[in-house]
Amino acid sequence: MEMHKDFFTYQAQTTKFAAGFEVEKAEGNYIYGTDGKKYLDFVAGVSANTLGHSHPKVVNAIKEQADKYLHVMVYGEYAQEKPVALCKLLAEATPEPLEVTYLVNSGAEAIDGSLKLAKRYTGREEIVSFKNSYHGNTHGALSVSGNENHKREFRPLLPMVSFIEFNNEKDFDKITEKTACVILETIQGAAGFLVPDFDYLIKLKKRCEEVGALLILDEIQPGFGRTGKLFSFEHFGIVPDILVMGKGMGGGVPVGAFMGSRKIMETLSHSPKLGHITTFGGNPLIAAASYATLKEVLESGLMDDVDEKENCSENFLFIRKLKISTVKD
Repeated sequence: MEMHKDFFTYQAQTTKFAAGFEVEKAEGNYIYGTDGKKYLDFVAGVSANTLGHSHPKVVNAIKEQADKYLHVMVYGEYAQEKPVALCKLLAEATPEPLEVTYLVNSGAEAIDGSLKLAKRYTGREEIVSFKNSYHGNTHGALSVSGNENHKREFRPLLPMVSFIEFNNEKDFDKITEKTACVILETIQGAAGFLVPDFDYLIKLKKRCEEVGALLILDEIQPGFGRTGKLFSFEHFGIVPDILVMGKGMGGGVPVGAFMGSRKIMETLSHSPKLGHITTFGGNPLIAAASYATLKEVLESGLMDDVDEKENCSENFLFIRKLKISTVKD
């Protein structure tokens, strides 16, 4: 009970109704409480624990790196084995022209970095995002998120951001020669897990190319195997100019990244230099965990099971609806 009391006394809260559940340990699909009970975890760290809790390959990677060193220099100055290996593996696992990765501390920071990159590369100021979208809670990420209830009390936010409707091609005329980038979740999460129409992303990418805007895809939630492919955009016949990732990338540790072609990414290195800088982005301990997670996702056959599990889930929901309908009848 002392920890429960101290939690509410000393740790800042995000709501007035936090559960305060006391965690003893977590393994696989289960969380163990200090009450001695075992709980099946349906939250998975909010899409972060790709391989479950305390996967041995992730834990061992962290232990091995901890025995070598933890932090030696700010991002991008020293060559370190695990960050380099992670970026190389990402390049090998994604289609061209995605090639170079910038490692950061969270998905929200990756969103901010991607917006800065798009403005720097295009020399433009306007951003187009989507209604009901969610990209995080930093100042920049909140600015391009589409739920006004989350944003109202923090205005003014970034200027020159407009919002269009997901799956509505009639809004494409709002993407112009003044647009630096269009940013969207490949699958809208907070809006209700909305999937793009059959050729919507193809048409959106074409419109971006016509006006010279960059397409940024936020794969923070649907990425790292959750849809049966490493990134969900692979289902839709396009490749983004900038790919943003986080959450499940680390297997339970805090990480984010944004990725693009070498031509686009190198613009952060000059005019001004240090166009984006982070102290702990690319931390070797985090990179070791992320590398182990990505290797396991790619090599274990985990993604091959997604379609079967999805079909089982759909069948379960159909049967459940049928039973409810029968009872009502």
